[in-house]
Amino acid sequence: MSERTRWGILATGGIATAFVHDLKLMPDAEIVAVGSRSPESAQAFAGKHDIPRAYGSWRELADDPDVEVVYVATPHSAHYAATRILLEAGKAVLCEKPFTLDLTTTVELIDLARDRGLFLMEAMWMRCNPSVLRMVELIRDGAIGEVISVHADFGVAGPFEPTHRMRAPELGGGALLDLGVYPVSFAHLILGMPEHVRAWAKIGPEGTDENTGIIFGYDSGALAALTSGMLGQTALGATVSGTTGRIVLDPPFFRPDRFTLHRDGAEPEVVEVPREGLGYRYEAAEVQRCLREGLTESPLVPHAATIQVMELLDKIREQIGVSY
Repeated sequence: MSERTRWGILATGGIATAFVHDLKLMPDAEIVAVGSRSPESAQAFAGKHDIPRAYGSWRELADDPDVEVVYVATPHSAHYAATRILLEAGKAVLCEKPFTLDLTTTVELIDLARDRGLFLMEAMWMRCNPSVLRMVELIRDGAIGEVISVHADFGVAGPFEPTHRMRAPELGGGALLDLGVYPVSFAHLILGMPEHVRAWAKIGPEGTDENTGIIFGYDSGALAALTSGMLGQTALGATVSGTTGRIVLDPPFFRPDRFTLHRDGAEPEVVEVPREGLGYRYEAAEVQRCLREGLTESPLVPHAATIQVMELLDKIREQIGVSY
């Protein structure tokens, strides 16, 4: 590892632009190359963001010896193929969420990374957010007693064209994988793997889910009520309730700047944790920390969490009747 971590960017869409914005705020990060299936797109992206090298294929990016770690920013239908190419070329990878389209391919990639001793992490930036980390710390310290419920919603307003990635089944469309992964991951972060899963969805004409409701039940008696949809904007809120209080995150709950701690018998406490940039720099910093320390997975976004969340998404899709 050099003093500055040398990044490659795979794909050139909006999420790649946001990630690059935050990487440029980090003095110990350097973007050395971008790759796309379109040479023109790669060259335009490189020119816009002052990136030295642009490649018109994923393979060329994977074969660049100067690239240490690659951020995969494709639509999730391409995560598996792109990440596999990179791992086979010996690259460390930060792959956007949802990690893949199903549990089988998720496990395949994690097994491949483990077999080759390579770092691999899902880009679930929420788990690296400073406010979220502080909230988890308070919950573990007993600030609200024993957790009894988690509520979270993520809905956006359409309409989206039938060919849009949010609706097209060939692109892994539907609200669940694109949006619902956040409430599911949030509940998993707080309560772990549920013993009971129930889900219902309104299915659109393409066969993907437009509005989905999920209940997780735990043998402890706790539950999680989660929704995701693309028919209208929701509050993007999340609340964690316990036996002696509750925590309410400011929206959007997956990238909060602050939250309010309500302790029984006390005045509400507003907890603010300063955030720099758009919020992506924290997952990038975690990747770089792990690489410096020779880790092959992050304790903040461990492989086990990625596997379990994908297992839950598979169970939910089975219940609502969505397949790819």
